[in-house]
Amino acid sequence: MTIESITQELVQHLFDYRDGELYWRVKPSNKVRIHIGQKAGTLNIRGYFSTKINRKLYFNHRLIFLMHYGYLPDYLDHIDGNRVNNKVENLREATLSQNQHNRKLSKNNTSGVKGVSWQKNKWRVQIRVNDKLKSFGSYNDLELAEIVAQEVRTKYHGAFANHG
Repeated sequence: MTIESITQELVQHLFDYRDGELYWRVKPSNKVRIHIGQKAGTLNIRGYFSTKINRKLYFNHRLIFLMHYGYLPDYLDHIDGNRVNNKVENLREATLSQNQHNRKLSKNNTSGVKGVSWQKNKWRVQIRVNDKLKSFGSYNDLELAEIVAQEVRTKYHGAFANHG
């Protein structure tokens, strides 16, 4: 995805925004098989909607952010973690690290608790703080480890803490 040569004015000219969706306001060219009023974008393999403009592919959530705020940050975060919920109030500027903090529980997680793993016959709590993996102790009880993990995520990740 690229951010070159795309402007707020162009996005506002091409699209209408309604409830987290973009709809074509104008037909971008005679060769394109879209209709005015048609929903813009296709769902890609990574779970994001993307739309082609001038032969370049853009994520819809980035176009929506640009349309409303007039600039494109390096990273955007879906507050609720849902990649298809592109409502402007669900999008926020983030750093790469903050974006990672808001990720959901990994499919490879074996404890069922984000930031908790089984090591040396105990539940170990580890989270990333300032891009470094930091340990917050080992516990006999999974429920206690979960409470500790949630507390340190809230403390260190703030508004980007995602406990699920």
